[in-house]
Amino acid sequence: MSSNGSVTTVQLPSIGQAEQPQIHFLPCEIEHDGAAQVSHYFTAVVQDHKHEISVSYRGRELKGAEVSCPKDYTGLVMKEDHKPSSDQEDRTVRISSTFHRFSYWNLTTQPSPDDGVVMSMTWPTLAEAIHGSVDD
Repeated sequence: MSSNGSVTTVQLPSIGQAEQPQIHFLPCEIEHDGAAQVSHYFTAVVQDHKHEISVSYRGRELKGAEVSCPKDYTGLVMKEDHKPSSDQEDRTVRISSTFHRFSYWNLTTQPSPDDGVVMSMTWPTLAEAIHGSVDD
């Protein structure tokens, strides 16, 4: 087993300057690494029907739900300003955005508690139950 030996450093003071934009978790991969005019190409016009939200994105209907971060947790979006030239070089990232909730979208089905993203939000509570101290 080998280890690459590099270290990633998070610049915590950058959390004070972090934006708090609306976050969307989309069911797609975008093969682009860099700046994008997201607000120009993704304008979510949310339709709320009987507590189900939907949006049309580039002609495709997406079904969504608002997902909250676990209590006492904050989501972070990190940005790396300088890409290392090798996997041995240390990395430094800064916090560019923070969030406490986000919109989670599926292509064909309404998000449910069985979706991996939704289930992951229960992990801190489950981890505390498993690893926390037991009162006698």
